[in-house]
Amino acid sequence: MAPTRDDGRDGYLAFVENHQHRLLRAAYLICGNQHQAEDLLQDALLKLALRWSSVRDGDPSAYVRAILYRDSVSWWRRRRREWLSAAPPDQVAHDRDGALRLTMHDALGLLPPRQRAVLVLRYYEDLTEVATAEALGVTVGTVKSQCHAALRRLREVAPDLARDARPRRGSADLASGLEVNP
Repeated sequence: MAPTRDDGRDGYLAFVENHQHRLLRAAYLICGNQHQAEDLLQDALLKLALRWSSVRDGDPSAYVRAILYRDSVSWWRRRRREWLSAAPPDQVAHDRDGALRLTMHDALGLLPPRQRAVLVLRYYEDLTEVATAEALGVTVGTVKSQCHAALRRLREVAPDLARDARPRRGSADLASGLEVNP
C-alpha cells in the first residue's frame, strides 16, 4: 500500500525528489550497470513507500541505501552463474603501449559485492565504519576486514589508480573515474 496524502505522501515525494540522484549514483557505483541501478533504486523506493510512515522520522536515505546494497548482493548471487566462463581469456588485453588500462569502474567490477559495497559506503558515501556496518547488517570487524581486502585487491589489479597507499576519507579518489549520466 503506497502512502496517501494523509500519511505523508508529500513528504515521501519530497524525499524522492531531493535524494534520487545521489541514491541512483550510489546504486550505480555498487552494481556497475546503469539499467540495473535504476531497477535497484526503483525497487528500493517502492519498499520505502510501503514503510514510509515508520521510516520517515528516522533516516530514510540510510534505509534506502541498506536496501540497495542488500538487493544488489542478492541479485548478484542469483545471477552469478550466468557470468561464469568455462574458459577464461589467455591473457589480459593491453593497449598499444603495453600498459594495462583499468578504470576505477572496471576495478570495482572485479570485487565481490560485499567488498564493493563496503568501499562505496566508506569512500563514496563517506560513512563511518559503524554506519557502514549498520547499513549492511554486519559487524564493524567485517567492515574493516572487507575494506582491507578490497583495497588490497584494488592495489593489485590497478596500482596506477592509487596516488597514495590509502584513500583518504572524504576524498574523491574512489568516485573520480565513475561518472553517471542518469
